[in-house]
Amino acid sequence: MKKSYDFSNSVRNPYIKKSKKQLTIRLDEDTIEYFRSLSEDSGIPYQSLINLYLRDCAASNKKLNMTWAK
Repeated sequence: MKKSYDFSNSVRNPYIKKSKKQLTIRLDEDTIEYFRSLSEDSGIPYQSLINLYLRDCAASNKKLNMTWAK
């Protein structure tokens, strides 16, 4: 192995996906079960489904309907 390497002409890997950031969120149990059942039907991990859904909401600029039931 060399003592040092020259990376001045290096290029980023164009095939690597954007990295994901780990964070902790609290979700209702029924929400988790909903995505887990979708996961079983689709074969996609439920955390990936949640991420895909949130990404779709952000891409389409969906707004949350904040009407509260009495």
